[in-house]
Amino acid sequence: MRRTPLALAASAALVAGAAFGLAPAAQAGETAGTGIRFVDIVGEGGTVLKANVVTPAGSTDTTRHPLIVLPTSWAMPQVEYLAQAKLLADSGYIVVSYNSRGFWQSGGEIETAGPKDIADASKVIDWALAHTAADPARIGMAGVSYGAGISLLAAADDPRIKAVAALSGWADLIDSIYSGRTQHVQAAALLGGAGYLTGRPGPELEQILGDFLSSNLEKEEDMIAWGRKRSAVEQLDRINANGAAIMLGNAWGDTIFPPNQYASFFEKLTGPKRLEFRPGDHATAEATGLFGLPNDTWTSAHRWFDHHLKGVDNGIDREQPVQLKSRSSSGYEGYPDWKSVHANQRTFDLGGTQRVWANVDSGANGGITLLTNALDQFLRTPPMVSVPLLPRAFAGVWQSERYDSPQRVRGTVKVHTTVTSTEESGTLVAYLYDVGPLGVGKLVSNAPYTFHDRTPGKPFGVDLELFSTAYDVPAGHRLALVVDTVDPLYIEHNPTGAQLTFSSPSADPSYVSVPLRKE
Repeated sequence: MRRTPLALAASAALVAGAAFGLAPAAQAGETAGTGIRFVDIVGEGGTVLKANVVTPAGSTDTTRHPLIVLPTSWAMPQVEYLAQAKLLADSGYIVVSYNSRGFWQSGGEIETAGPKDIADASKVIDWALAHTAADPARIGMAGVSYGAGISLLAAADDPRIKAVAALSGWADLIDSIYSGRTQHVQAAALLGGAGYLTGRPGPELEQILGDFLSSNLEKEEDMIAWGRKRSAVEQLDRINANGAAIMLGNAWGDTIFPPNQYASFFEKLTGPKRLEFRPGDHATAEATGLFGLPNDTWTSAHRWFDHHLKGVDNGIDREQPVQLKSRSSSGYEGYPDWKSVHANQRTFDLGGTQRVWANVDSGANGGITLLTNALDQFLRTPPMVSVPLLPRAFAGVWQSERYDSPQRVRGTVKVHTTVTSTEESGTLVAYLYDVGPLGVGKLVSNAPYTFHDRTPGKPFGVDLELFSTAYDVPAGHRLALVVDTVDPLYIEHNPTGAQLTFSSPSADPSYVSVPLRKE
């Protein structure tokens, strides 16, 4: 099995961590005339958390206000949410934002949304109820990325939380960075590097990160158990029992927390819920809102809190709970649930037999974490390849017929095929392309798949879900599935000289199933 040296991955991560932006931490004290106070809050076990409190203008101790608690994103300083906090305070909320433990000036070590982080959230709520005019019956939590994950887990642990807006977060940590049993190396290295640059990883995180990046399969069960403890999907019964209103927002191209796991979690929630997907990469859909600029995601979050914490009849409860924005067009589409997005399926066959050599990048890839899908968001420029020029020795290629009308892909594309490997372990990456008349393919979606302990020479079935998306294929174009074995986004497990054969037995034909919007 090929292994990625931890030293190289960590070095790359230290450089990449700068992408999170290293803003200076705010100084303690009070900012005159703004309603902002910088305070210390004692978290779990006596750990001091650096925080800021933003209150409505003219607020008095006799008037109770709904409370919003905002844990910071991974590696971000406590001033991250000040622009949004001031907007919320202007509309009547008390807002407490705090630096998650282990980062910047807050004490403790990075727990990666562990039990101490969840206990911290409740300690912050306790502090707010004791030191501000917060209403104990109207408490919400929100956050981007790490703050989103902590907010969801806190909603399972603390029934006082009545509403949550979890933006660009995770509900299933394993399905986020280890989907298809494949390490998402750029995502993990970026998070690890940013953690070392801005905080203090604890020994447990250091061990998990080292085992993960070095492909230590002997510790796979331990890593999965660690991730499950930090996944809201494992606390689903408690979240549903507590009944908090849950809003989930994410980007189609999130290369750290892909959208599939949020959609699956959303379907299992039984309380008030809302799911929004937009173009972009990790946290890019919310980014402009952090500077106080107009932003659809934050506008929805404000409406969500206004309705569920202030009782405002703003109509959000009467809208379709699933709101999607295509990568190819403007405007939103509403659906009653996630399964309705997949109501119309179209397939094309993966016929014949194709054999590829492993360990060589064919040129098809999913791009660069944070950069590629942000460019697609703003410029509509997804990764592109010349499909006719892809080397067939290193990539399997199948194409659909040319479509006479636009094909509006919505949701999760599924691939079913039969694989025979010359080795017991291996990795494949599947890509779906929109191919124009000149053979130029624009990436629609992708996903990795890794196998171990297979009998060499014995065929086995593979079912793979690509990352969910919304993309419009123009009339006159076709779809192409490309499969190769190397992608910089992922750690691959192909021994030197390995070959993979893709076939379509008559008793179990191979195919691609594409969900299309009903016209």
